[in-house]
Amino acid sequence: MGRPAASEVRKVALVGTGVIGAGWAANFLARGYDVVATDPGAGAEEKLRAGVANAWPALQRVGLAAGADPERLDFAPSIGAAVAGADFVQESAPENEALKTRLLAEIDAAADPGVVIASSSSGLLPSRIQAACREPGRVVIGHPFNPVYLLPLVEVLGGEKTDPAAIDWAMDFYAQLGKRPLKVRKEVPGYISDRLQEAIWREALHMVADGTANTAEIDAAIVHGPGLRLAFMGPCLTFHLAGGETGMAHMLEQFGPALKLPWTRLEAPELTEELAGRMIEGTRAQAGNRSVRDLERARDQALIGFMRVIEQMDAGRYTEQAPRRFEADETIEAPLALLEIPVRPEWIDYNGHMSESCYLTAFGDASDALFRYVGIDEAYRAAGRSFYTVETHLNNYREATDRDRLRLTTQLLGLDEKRMHLFHAMHDAGNGELIATTEQMLLHVDAAAQRSAPIAHEVAGRLQAILEAHAALPRPEQVGRVMGLGARKA
Repeated sequence: MGRPAASEVRKVALVGTGVIGAGWAANFLARGYDVVATDPGAGAEEKLRAGVANAWPALQRVGLAAGADPERLDFAPSIGAAVAGADFVQESAPENEALKTRLLAEIDAAADPGVVIASSSSGLLPSRIQAACREPGRVVIGHPFNPVYLLPLVEVLGGEKTDPAAIDWAMDFYAQLGKRPLKVRKEVPGYISDRLQEAIWREALHMVADGTANTAEIDAAIVHGPGLRLAFMGPCLTFHLAGGETGMAHMLEQFGPALKLPWTRLEAPELTEELAGRMIEGTRAQAGNRSVRDLERARDQALIGFMRVIEQMDAGRYTEQAPRRFEADETIEAPLALLEIPVRPEWIDYNGHMSESCYLTAFGDASDALFRYVGIDEAYRAAGRSFYTVETHLNNYREATDRDRLRLTTQLLGLDEKRMHLFHAMHDAGNGELIATTEQMLLHVDAAAQRSAPIAHEVAGRLQAILEAHAALPRPEQVGRVMGLGARKA
């Protein structure tokens, strides 16, 4: 069996299921792959499944691929059983050279010929850990960043015996996974990103050790300052802007001498003409046709979004409720209050208010909360059953901003064997002020057959109990409204 094309990968094997391995598992499952994992640790399977379950809500928010399902995860008792028939193998054992060398040799002996084997190592030299393999040409580094299921960067490099085609294949495969693969030019310990992280980390330890700053002050110095810029532009393009209209050339001329000052415990390289030329040409190419002013405006827009997220987290507005489930003996709220969420930064338009389409997104989240409450979950949808919205009426009463936290309530107005009539209200969670409402008609369908179908008995029973609990509620004044221009008064 030869190496499959990156687009033909269907089954992925994972060796090692700690934090990184579990993140990979969630990532692969969310992209619709079959995943077989193995780890000799006590309780490894239970911990892995719990890690995937914890990551799944975030993955649902960013979007799942067709076929994505946590149930496509299997756990194998050995490396041989895990990698048998796999189209790709990702090793994520602890960062120990001897251990990884032994495991990669064992994986290499059991995996089908040609199948690429990637190590999640964060700094070991691939030439050393591939040394005991019979087929070292297929061994690469695929270094992710935590949380693996969200952060896109994967550093890819090979060792002295790695086939360049295996590196190209890994680059292609990770890109299809939705990652941002970065090919590392030289085999160096720590690769690129961890070398940069390590420089900051070591200097932080020095400053804590000598009393210059405590840990909270160090974190604040990054989070509210350079970290925001680095997240959007990286260090090179950021310093290009620091040079004003002439960019990196002026920045190096003005601040180059500071490299000789004792600002860090790291020794700076000589700022030769060759090094300066590389920095100037590199940032010029990054900027492309964009002027410094263009880049400044783009940077400022991104920074506003980042700062809004941080502000919401600091204020506690970014937390969300855990999903609630229907209990047979519970007193049903009238109306139901199943969802409280912040206004997300990406929902804000150029007017500084929540965009119209995002009201529908929030009300859709309220419907999803109702679905989870009555038992319409992944398993229910995997069986081909779901509700589709067939009609929506939206009413707005005031603007929502990124400073608002939203409380959404749900009233069940009507129900039959295939249809559900809902009314959602959106309130300011702080003062209770009404922001918007929506009235919706939903149709229960058999997704495979693409036609309406009766609601499953257990779910129908729970919805009926809610309908009875809501029967005494007054009918909202917005229900049944029609839009039109009345006759103008003289």
